[in-house]
Amino acid sequence: MAKTRTYMDKYKFTAAENQRFARANFTKLVHTNARFEGVNTTLPQTQTIMDGMSVAGVPVEDVLTIVNLKRGWQYITAQNSPLTLTMEKQINKIVAAEDALIPGELRQGKGGVDLGSEDFFEPPLINEKQEQSFLQKILADPRTTITDKALTVMYHNMRQQIFWDGNKRTATLSANKIMIDGGAGLINVPLDKWDQWNELIANYYRTNDMAKIKRWTYDNGIQGLQIRANLALKSVKDKTSKRIQKQLKDFADQNPEIKPKNDPENKNDRPSY
Repeated sequence: MAKTRTYMDKYKFTAAENQRFARANFTKLVHTNARFEGVNTTLPQTQTIMDGMSVAGVPVEDVLTIVNLKRGWQYITAQNSPLTLTMEKQINKIVAAEDALIPGELRQGKGGVDLGSEDFFEPPLINEKQEQSFLQKILADPRTTITDKALTVMYHNMRQQIFWDGNKRTATLSANKIMIDGGAGLINVPLDKWDQWNELIANYYRTNDMAKIKRWTYDNGIQGLQIRANLALKSVKDKTSKRIQKQLKDFADQNPEIKPKNDPENKNDRPSY
């Protein structure tokens, strides 16, 4: 049986602290999330639009995407109750107000995602009771961390395409609502690794196996403050490092004929450049 990956929470905020941390990073978060819709504004342009001013050369639809994402982030950081399917509908109603067939309503017809190279993914039809049960079950599971719950909900919702449009934006904000409530930091895929993420999400759509993209997102896309780093996680890493060092030492002691590279005692060794 394959070993289950444990996604320990990297940060330990209070919910109020995590809300403030998100608000302090609204511009960066909106700037990244807008890329889901192909918006290519610079960070300063995104800030200018969020401040209510126009930017020459930026299409109206891109401006609306940015403004609605800002409103979505404002909404989730103002809610103190746990995430529900009703709240997810409201998030979608906000962020997809200009492009969904029926903003805030679950998809009741066929949908699909273009994966490129004539590859097309068609998600299953949506059953509201099943989606509500899935969310409740994930959030109530005492065996999983906040970060694990958030990543699972995010990628499940993206693949299911539960809304008519704006699914990646809605799923990302919904997942971050879970992160904020649990004080676990934020999920934000760095733009300099966007190509890697796109390959992983396309593969996930094809296979329905989210293990790789969850692991990658955990390693690359969880953000917080060092002052709120989870000391328990650091302790685990320190123990792992010490265990590896001991294993290496034991191996060296048991195999004295093997010399390390560039060993000054080995006359035949030469520095590598």
